[in-house]
Amino acid sequence: MLSEQSAATVRATLPAVGGAIGEITELFYSRLFDAHPDLLRDLFNRGNQAAGTQRQALAGSIAAFATYLVEHPDDRPDVMLGRIAHKHASLGVAPEQYDVVYEHLFAAIAEVLGDAVTPEVAAAWTDVYWLMANALIAIERRLYEESGSQGVGREWEVVGRVEDTSDVVVLELRPADGEPAPAHRAGQYVSVQVTLPDGARQIRQYSLAGAPGSEIRRIAVKRIHGGDGPDGEVSNHIHARVRVGDRLHLSAPYGDLVLDQDAGAPLLLASAGIGITPMIAMLEQLVASGHEAPVTVVHGDRSAAEHALRADHEAFAAKLPDVSVHFWYEQPEAGHPADRTGLVDLSGLDVPAGTRAYLCGPLPFMRAVRSQLIDKGVAPADIHYEVFGPDLWLAQG
Repeated sequence: MLSEQSAATVRATLPAVGGAIGEITELFYSRLFDAHPDLLRDLFNRGNQAAGTQRQALAGSIAAFATYLVEHPDDRPDVMLGRIAHKHASLGVAPEQYDVVYEHLFAAIAEVLGDAVTPEVAAAWTDVYWLMANALIAIERRLYEESGSQGVGREWEVVGRVEDTSDVVVLELRPADGEPAPAHRAGQYVSVQVTLPDGARQIRQYSLAGAPGSEIRRIAVKRIHGGDGPDGEVSNHIHARVRVGDRLHLSAPYGDLVLDQDAGAPLLLASAGIGITPMIAMLEQLVASGHEAPVTVVHGDRSAAEHALRADHEAFAAKLPDVSVHFWYEQPEAGHPADRTGLVDLSGLDVPAGTRAYLCGPLPFMRAVRSQLIDKGVAPADIHYEVFGPDLWLAQG
């Protein structure tokens, strides 16, 4: 926890630091990549950097962690720390990299805030940084010990490829060394590293779309169209170039959105877009385990044609003895119920008491569904969600 003196200093300087955090993080990344260009080439998401979303994420993490510390001096945000640690572990982040970040981040703070960074202010914000960093290092060390590996060093061979929708391709992968696949839990993801034409080795996370127990890993990759920003480098590379027989580097499975299967608890699995992938793994696991309690399946998409893994979604749900399935499509379609056209709306759904909910999809979707579930009496502690991209610290609560 923060010392009383540091807490008072952080509380007093939060407005100033928060007001300048965008400028601070922009300068930080500029300094970091000038000194360590390999980090941008091989670790950080170049698309997020180009769009500026990575800077927003770092700014959000610093401000959110500092705010939490001063508001809850005897506590720490373990859920959010755990989520970030799983992401870092899937990338192979090492303890010494926190020293590198500290060096360039605090140089940026000093340059932007100037004389306002007194020795007391520097010491207080150093406390904040190392409380966060050391907590993450400890969690990541435990995750590495549990998985028996670090980073994305293991090669996997593509043994199957299916064009599921116009923008989603499903890959099936098997360990290229012939050794057993590491165990995973329904809902987890892996980091996938590809070598791009310019030699950059970029890494992205993809949920495993299959229940535990198989030696084959299945991922669904949605092609990212940039719109106002750059197209997704890795997703477009996989769509255009990766074929059966090719090899990719994968990490061990990570992620804390995992199915906690209590035989008597009603479940709700809600997804939107490509967020469906962990839900497919959970449904398959429920079928394999003979789950008998009520299950509510909710999904939102632009259209039936863009609903990735729809056949699996319907087939696994149909094998459960007590299930209700609700699909919303934004584009009206012949034969589709009018009250299921548009965005996901749970107001007309019966949500049994004691329901445990699992959510995955765009952040606005998860915020809306979470709010609706709370209004229906679902306990906040029973609502679990996965956040991908640079929004890890923005999905609070």
